[in-house]
Amino acid sequence: MSNCTKPGCTGTIEDGYCNVCGAPEAVPAQASATAGPAQAGASEDGGDVTSRGSARADSSSQRLASSPLGSLRVVPGSRVTRKLGTGSIRMRGARLGAGITTIPPQPVGDPAAAMMALPEVPEDRRVCAACGAPVGRSRDGHPGRSEGFCPRCRNPFSFTPKLHKGDLVAGQYEVAGCLAHGGLGWIYLARDKNVSDRWVVLKGLLNSGDPDAYAAAVKERTFLAGVKHPLIVEIFNFVMHDEAGYIVMEYVGGTSLKSILKERRLAAGKADPIPVDQAVAYMIEILPAFQYLHDKQLLYCDFKPDNIIQAGDALKLIDLGGMLEMGDTTSAIYGTVGYQAPEVPHAGPSIASDLYTIGRTLMVLAVDFRGYQSTYIASLPPAGETPLFQRYDSLYRLLAKACARDPNDRFSSADEMRVQLLGVLREIVAADRPEQRLGAHSTSSVLFEAPVVAGDTLTWADLPALKVDPADPMAAWLAGVSVSVPGARVDVLAGADPQTVEVRLARAQAAVEDGQVEVAQRVIGQILDDDPWEWRAVWVSGLAALRAGEPTTARAAFNAVYGQVPGELAPKLALALACETSGEFDVAEALYQVCVRTDANYTAPAAFGMARIRSARGDLDGALAALDLVAPTSRAFVDARRQRASLLTASGRGLPALAAAIDSVDGVTIDPRERAELVVDVLRAALDEVEADGPQPNLRVAGYPAREHSLRDGLEAAYRGLAGLTEPADERIRLVDEANRVRRWTLR
Repeated sequence: MSNCTKPGCTGTIEDGYCNVCGAPEAVPAQASATAGPAQAGASEDGGDVTSRGSARADSSSQRLASSPLGSLRVVPGSRVTRKLGTGSIRMRGARLGAGITTIPPQPVGDPAAAMMALPEVPEDRRVCAACGAPVGRSRDGHPGRSEGFCPRCRNPFSFTPKLHKGDLVAGQYEVAGCLAHGGLGWIYLARDKNVSDRWVVLKGLLNSGDPDAYAAAVKERTFLAGVKHPLIVEIFNFVMHDEAGYIVMEYVGGTSLKSILKERRLAAGKADPIPVDQAVAYMIEILPAFQYLHDKQLLYCDFKPDNIIQAGDALKLIDLGGMLEMGDTTSAIYGTVGYQAPEVPHAGPSIASDLYTIGRTLMVLAVDFRGYQSTYIASLPPAGETPLFQRYDSLYRLLAKACARDPNDRFSSADEMRVQLLGVLREIVAADRPEQRLGAHSTSSVLFEAPVVAGDTLTWADLPALKVDPADPMAAWLAGVSVSVPGARVDVLAGADPQTVEVRLARAQAAVEDGQVEVAQRVIGQILDDDPWEWRAVWVSGLAALRAGEPTTARAAFNAVYGQVPGELAPKLALALACETSGEFDVAEALYQVCVRTDANYTAPAAFGMARIRSARGDLDGALAALDLVAPTSRAFVDARRQRASLLTASGRGLPALAAAIDSVDGVTIDPRERAELVVDVLRAALDEVEADGPQPNLRVAGYPAREHSLRDGLEAAYRGLAGLTEPADERIRLVDEANRVRRWTLR
């Protein structure tokens, strides 16, 4: 089995789909269509075929003897045996959490215990399927009827189960009882007498007189016959019994997310949302099921917490009764108030409306979302009034996009939404559980290259570069463009045909690099005229603004990009730089912190940014703490230690700080002249301290006791050493004069 290629997934491919996230297997590159038997490695008669004139290249298994690792080392007669089944926990892959967080498993109980003791529909849920009027309600002390006619439209209604314990449906399924009732019918538990008495679910019509409900059931049968996905409940059969139709599907034990929410509320005695990292992980897990349905031109339509079951550490999407084919404009549309997108009643469902329901479901799971079916029926609560949004700005940005009022402003696919959710989850876990040290590891982005680490500074040129979309028709051609001079590259790209989005983006980027900001902005305008949602063009416009010295304009551009790809760190780093340059220091520092703790690729540039801001406000300890975040394995470690030494040298904190400055670069390979300059600065400052405040002989600075004679000897030697590393003669003479000037008086 091959490993899944989805970002953040730890699963393997089984039967064409990942057994964790449900993504389809990546299709390998096809061999040449002209390859014959010889190229495939076998002759027509089954014999081995090798290249003409070359020796056969045997595998290592053929050329080297194979031997077991442990059994040959066991002494004969010993009772030592392999400890089977006790492997490290790192070998076990939890399905939920994408390898980033952990979700407690939900027990799968006895199916028989899940049956309803009294199968009836509560009166407050009895409504006419035709007009929505209340039916079957109590009156004048008499209980409501479970069957009858709607007093408003005279449509017949029936809430009575049609199947009873012991009924044999289609000669195969023995009914055990009722599990639940829903908008489209009663759900029964039964045993399949033809397949080892396995538990199955029979789903029938709630009201057999409702033509829409019946049509939906038949449609569900037709759709589900071709739906095979590990995250979607499996449909086994569709059968008739007493002129009624029943869908036969697998029994999924466990607990719905709605039930988990209810249990948390009961245990806490108040609203107690699911921890945000778990809620996000649930959506990450279920999104591949939506991508699968959308690829098959199917829309789920009625997603909500009721329709996800967690069994153990696995999820299942259930209740597909409201599913529609894309383009179906005649069938009844099923949805739930508070979850359904606002445009569905007049424009119909779409991929965008399905993704809207996922955003709303995430809100209900993670937030005490009061008013989601009334005040905020088509909007989010204000970020300033929602603590969760204040703590996790990226989550707010993601939900704002997923639940945008205009469907064109939402995510374009379930895969796109999942990738961004993965990034948001990393940020959440990095903020809440720093002990996991996510920032010590790097994660590859599908949209951006890693940022450039260029010393302790950060400019527009150091920001992450956009990755070329491999689906662009000119992607291969662009990969072959090797013109290094930006101005010449602009000309080459201008002559490309066709002028695809990627070609234009490359032209704009090259123009920015060459200082042709007006040319870049003109190309960007052309891209946005064709596609106003092309955020990558806005990204390049932000680079152009920084290049032109307009940080406020850049800030607006990068802020817009952040809203489009809220799970990416690149826009946050760019926005932090723009905010720092324009004087929004608090915002910049907060964004730098997110980058530092989330991904090792961003630690150095963000840590230097934090250090600059803290140093400017006089927070030396904070600046030093930021620089200490740069790991020894980073190429920026030397720059971080050097800057640390410079800050301590100029701190005015006395001899201990000066001693610590030299200690900062101990064991670090830096330019000899640079080290010599640092030693001179430190010893010069130490001598001034001793002359002003007296010696501290128990303290050593750069290896010299902190008293005047010792420091003078050290400073003299440092000046002479620096002179030896200096090329210009006049500068070398000046340094020797300085050495003579600080030399202590002696009798010789």
